[in-house]
Amino acid sequence: MQVSADLSAGLTTGAATRRKITVLGAGAWGTAVAMALSARHDVLLWGRNSDAMAAMAASRENSYLPGFALPASLAVSADFDAAVAHATGDEALLIAACPVAGLRPLLQQLKHKTIPNLVWLCKGFENGSGMLPHQIVQQELGAGVPGGALSGPSFAQEVARALPCALTIASSDAQLRSKVVSALHGGTIRVYGSEDLVGVEVGGAVKNILAIATGVADGLGLGLNARAALITRGLAEITRLGLALGGQTATFMGLTGMGDLILTCTGDLSRNRKVGLGLAQGKPLDTIVAELGHVAEGVPCARAVRELARTINVDMPITNAVAGVLFDGDLPQAMVQQLLARDPRDEASGLA
Repeated sequence: MQVSADLSAGLTTGAATRRKITVLGAGAWGTAVAMALSARHDVLLWGRNSDAMAAMAASRENSYLPGFALPASLAVSADFDAAVAHATGDEALLIAACPVAGLRPLLQQLKHKTIPNLVWLCKGFENGSGMLPHQIVQQELGAGVPGGALSGPSFAQEVARALPCALTIASSDAQLRSKVVSALHGGTIRVYGSEDLVGVEVGGAVKNILAIATGVADGLGLGLNARAALITRGLAEITRLGLALGGQTATFMGLTGMGDLILTCTGDLSRNRKVGLGLAQGKPLDTIVAELGHVAEGVPCARAVRELARTINVDMPITNAVAGVLFDGDLPQAMVQQLLARDPRDEASGLA
C-alpha cells in the first residue's frame, strides 16, 4: 500500500524547525504518527519488545500496520534509555503512544529522567482510579512537566497513507501548545490548540463506548435512523459527563467531541465499532478482542466510566447499557430495549 505522496506534496509542509521527537509505543497509532512526522523531524520509534523491534528494523514494516513501509528516515529501537535521550532540547517532543492501561507504567519508567515536552495519545479513563490521562501524569511526574493530550478524529491507517486529518493539542501550558502546533502542523495534518484538557480527554474517552453501542445497533440491523439517534444522544452523554468534570461546552462540538464521535461510530476502521458488531453476532467478548489483535479502549473505559458516573451522579444510559452487555451478561437486544423503554424527556434537559 503506497503513501499518498502526490496529495502530501500538494499541500503546505509548514515552516517548522526540525525537532528531536521520540514516540514511545510502537502500536498502529504510534507508528502512524512517527511515520507522518519523520519527513520533517528526526523521529525515533520505541517499542518494548526487542524481538519485534528488531524484526521491524529488518523488514521496515510494523505487523500492527501491515502494508506500510517505514520511511528510511524513521529510526526504531527497543532501548528505552536511548529513546528518551533522543528527545533532547527545549523544542523536543516525547510522545507517549500507549493505551491508558500502559500510561502509568510508562510514566514510572520516565521518573528521574529529563523530559522536555510530553504529549500523550491515549484516550480513556484508568480502571480502578477513574483518572483521566492528565491526572495520571500529574500524579506520577508532578505538575512541573510541560504536557498535553493530542486527540481528534484519526484512524492510523489513513494517517500512515498521508490522508488529511485534523487534531487538537490540549494543555493548560500555552508554550507547550505552541511548540506542538509548530512541530506537527503541516503537510496533511492540521493541529488546533485548546486549553480545555478535561473536555478533550473526556470526548476522546467516551466516544469509544458509544462506538460499541452503534456497532451493536448496526449489527442488529436497526438502521441508519437508530445510528443517528445513538450518536446524537451519545454526544449529549459525553457533554453531561464532561461538564460535570469541568470541561467546556464548546469542546464537545469540536474535533475531539462531535468529530471523533462521528468517525468512531461510523468508520469501518473503528475497533470499538467492530466490538459492537461482534457482540450483535453473539460472539464472546474474549473472542472479539482476540480477533481484533489491537486494544479496543471502549471496553475497559465502559467499566471505568460507569463507576465514575455513578459516583458523581451523572446519567449515562448508553454507557450503562453497553457495560451491561460487556460485563453483566445482558444480551445486545436487551440493551436496545432498555434504551427504548426510557421515559420521554425534553431533548436539552439534563445536559448540565
